[in-house]
Amino acid sequence: MTAVAPRPARRPQPFRPAADPRLRERREHAVARSRRRDTLEASAWLAGVGGVSFMLASGTVDVTSVAGLLTTLGRIAGIAASTMIMAQLVLIARIPLVERVIGHDRAARIHSQLGRIGFLVIIAHIVLLIAGYAMPTQTGLLAQTWDFVVGWGGPMFMASVGFVVLCAVVVTSYAIVRRRWRYESWHAVHVFSYLAVGLSIPHQLTDGESFMSMGLAWWYWVVLWTVAVGGLLAYRVVRPLARFARHRVRVAAVGTLPDGSTVVAMHGRHLRRMNAQGGQFLLFRFLQAGMWGQAHPYSLSRTVRDGWMRITVKPLGDGSSALRDLRPGTRVMVEGPLGTFHDGSRSGDHLVLAGAGVGITPILALLEDADIGPAGCTVIVRAHSEAEIPHLDEFRELAAARGAALHVLTGGRGDGWAPAALPARLAGLVPTIAGADVYACGPQPWVEAVMDDAARAGVPAERRHAEEFAW
Repeated sequence: MTAVAPRPARRPQPFRPAADPRLRERREHAVARSRRRDTLEASAWLAGVGGVSFMLASGTVDVTSVAGLLTTLGRIAGIAASTMIMAQLVLIARIPLVERVIGHDRAARIHSQLGRIGFLVIIAHIVLLIAGYAMPTQTGLLAQTWDFVVGWGGPMFMASVGFVVLCAVVVTSYAIVRRRWRYESWHAVHVFSYLAVGLSIPHQLTDGESFMSMGLAWWYWVVLWTVAVGGLLAYRVVRPLARFARHRVRVAAVGTLPDGSTVVAMHGRHLRRMNAQGGQFLLFRFLQAGMWGQAHPYSLSRTVRDGWMRITVKPLGDGSSALRDLRPGTRVMVEGPLGTFHDGSRSGDHLVLAGAGVGITPILALLEDADIGPAGCTVIVRAHSEAEIPHLDEFRELAAARGAALHVLTGGRGDGWAPAALPARLAGLVPTIAGADVYACGPQPWVEAVMDDAARAGVPAERRHAEEFAW
């Protein structure tokens, strides 16, 4: 067990933020991102409020009886659930504006939270409407359910089938189930959520009294669904196909590092026009037998050249392990770039880059791409041994060229993010940590430990950037 740290670089000199126009620009960009994020979130709320407003203005609302109240609440629940689904589609559509403002990881978390809440709201929508319609006619709940599913015609039957499909997707999304599944199997089932959404849309436009009774309300709802579904199709289907034809990415070479990582070099045309920054990841679909059905997220391990890009992947699952069998010349579909884990998200002066395990390689690309400036940069690489660090020679060469302080910390696990034999803290390695941006990438527990240490050292939340490898 060893703990190795190179000779510390010179301590960063005191730095006056006002003297650096780049720092002022970064902070102005951070304020602008915050405002755009607030605008997007407010738009989602206003979309639902607009739907409820049209319902109330339609003249079909009855709250004078228990049955009428239940039906009204059921319709409100349906509008709320549909709005949440629209927001989910927008969040996972990989729309550049959403990616830049909210970030892929945060968008995915919100998408997941909305999914859990929305599922409960859908159940409330169904239960309230069944009870509300059954009460005046003294129809039993089962009989009323059957009437909805069969008697109301095709669109309602489609929505019922969609709800059953959604139930299966929700069950497989719970962590207790996901832990027992391979990512590929879970993802294949999760794709059926799109089918559930598609089956649920028609009945809203043909059977929903809130929108059928007013022409403007009907068009309002059509426009909202067009934006949500259209954005998904444009950026998840059309854009990848267009880039596939434009950039013509192919596998150039495949190699294996001493630590077992697989290095995949790819060439193509005008790759810089993808606007990928160091630290970001892309979705790669390798069009080879047994691999073309899945797109996997991999971070860049160096910045993109105009005709060349590279990823370095630890073989931790079926998809990543299969990369070693890639054949040169294989065509590649690329989506992205995704995530806000890049230098453009900074608003501080000093830059701290920390990587562990599989999260080391994005740190290398970020180090190469970052605008370090006079405040300096500190790089922390964490592994059990130096032999397990991919591209360590490149780290040392690049850190020296860019004037960054490189700390290679090896050894067994300690209580925090540092080795047990060298219980370092960020404040000890970086005296100016309170004014820094801290980027951490690696296994989830390790990243959380780094972020907790940064918070204790006085780094505010907007300057703590995490990229966790978990699903």
